[in-house]
Amino acid sequence: MKIIALIPCRLKSTRLKKKALLDIDGLPLIIHTLKRVQMCKEFSEIIVCTDSKVIKKLVEKHSGKSFLTKKSHKTGTDRISEISRKLKYDIAVDIQGDFPFVDPKNISKLIKFHLRNKFDIVVPFSPISENDAKSKDVVKLVHDKKNKVVFFSRSIIPNPFKNKNKYYCKHMSIISFNKKVLDNFSKKKEGNFEKSESIELLRAIENDLSIGTFQIKKDIFSVDIKKDYLKSKKLMPFDPLRKKY
Repeated sequence: MKIIALIPCRLKSTRLKKKALLDIDGLPLIIHTLKRVQMCKEFSEIIVCTDSKVIKKLVEKHSGKSFLTKKSHKTGTDRISEISRKLKYDIAVDIQGDFPFVDPKNISKLIKFHLRNKFDIVVPFSPISENDAKSKDVVKLVHDKKNKVVFFSRSIIPNPFKNKNKYYCKHMSIISFNKKVLDNFSKKKEGNFEKSESIELLRAIENDLSIGTFQIKKDIFSVDIKKDYLKSKKLMPFDPLRKKY
C-alpha cells in the first residue's frame, strides 16, 4: 500500500489574511504543518498543493515538495484532487495547511483505522463542549453506531431541543481518501448542503460516498481566525513537538 500526504495551502485566505505565511515561534504557519507531517513514517511522499509561487518556494526552501495548482479552486479538497490525478498511490491523507499543531501520532491512527475499515473517506473527531459547539467556525459531525458519518454542520448538532446534550463531535482537519474517490471529487458538483454550509465533505455525503470516523481524545485546532493565531503564538514555544524541528 502506497500512502501519501497532500497538504492544500492557498495564499489568499479570507478570514485571516495570508495566514500560511504568518510567523509562529520563528517559522511560517505552513512550515510547522509540513514539519509535523514529515514526522509520520507511513508516508512515501508528502506534497504541499498550492496556488502560490511564494508558498511553493518557501516549502522548497525548507526541504519540502510542492506542486502548483489552479487558483480557481474553491476548496482544499478540490485543490488536492487536481494533484491526485497525476499520482500513483492507494490512500492519500489530506492535512490542512493551517494545522500547525497536527500530531503525527493522530495521522498514524487515521491511516490504521482506514486500512482496517471499508470506508471511502475517513475523518476523525474530537469531543468538544456545548459552548465550543455553538461556534460557526467549528465544523461538527454526527455519526451512527457503525462509525459512519451522517452529517456535518456549522450549526450545533445534535441540537439540544428536549434534553441537554453532552456529546458533540468536532471534525478534525486530517482526512484520508481512497485514490479513486479523491481523483473524482472535484468533478462532482456542489450540492445544496455544501453550498449552504460551506463544508466540502457534504459533497461526498450528497454523492452517497461512505465516510467513517473515530475519536481522537486530544483536541487540536486549526488557525482560522485571528483569535486562533494569537493562541498558537502563545502555545507553540511550549509544545513538545516544536523542540524536534
